[in-house]
Amino acid sequence: MADKKEPILEIRHLGKSFGAHEVLKDIDFSVSIGDVTSIIGASGSGKSTLLRCVNLLEEPTSGQILYHGKSILDKNFSVTNYRARVGMVFQSFNLFANMTALDNCIVGQRKVLGRSSQEAREKSLYYLEKVGMIPFINAKPKQLSGGQKQRVAIARALAMEPEVLLFDEPTSALDPQMVGEVLDVMSKLAQEGLTMLIVTHEMAFAKDVSSSVVFMKDGVICEEGPPSQVLGDPKMPETREFLSRFMRNT
Repeated sequence: MADKKEPILEIRHLGKSFGAHEVLKDIDFSVSIGDVTSIIGASGSGKSTLLRCVNLLEEPTSGQILYHGKSILDKNFSVTNYRARVGMVFQSFNLFANMTALDNCIVGQRKVLGRSSQEAREKSLYYLEKVGMIPFINAKPKQLSGGQKQRVAIARALAMEPEVLLFDEPTSALDPQMVGEVLDVMSKLAQEGLTMLIVTHEMAFAKDVSSSVVFMKDGVICEEGPPSQVLGDPKMPETREFLSRFMRNT
């Protein structure tokens, strides 16, 4: 019998509170090589906080996050190296305003990975071409549309050649006509086997691209499984209610 794929990330009994407000409660799931996991749920259900904990932008209150079996919360764990391997794409792009698209992609490789100028430039151009942004390599963020900025942000994350890429609602700040261009890039990455953990409101995308879907409500995972089950034949009344409300609003 073939071995089950070894998980890259394991989230175990994860909890996060802000003061008395418990945002995440006993979250458990894992991400293996090639998985595309979409996290869905209403605003305020804890999805983005979960992603921020996985990237250590927020420190969990309880539980464990393991990366290849090692706890990322250990005090001798290198967060810088970890973030180079587990990249993140934010909803608000987070590009350096004073740098061109190309330089935005080069800077992390030089500082974190210690790549030469030549190698960092070559990698940047490769990934900017992959997301269709070669014509804009000398443009600064203020000269780009929202969709273009997000594609540069994806290229920047890819240029670090991470093992896993986290996406925090990557289309939520975009005008509707720009959403498709970003989702197209993400779909291609999924087809190429990139491991992704995606917080999204794009249900059609989650259905078509995900290997698994996690539905969260009030800081807990209510249901998880393949998209055909969670989105097509949900078992939990909370999931059914969310999906029916979501479909009514779209």
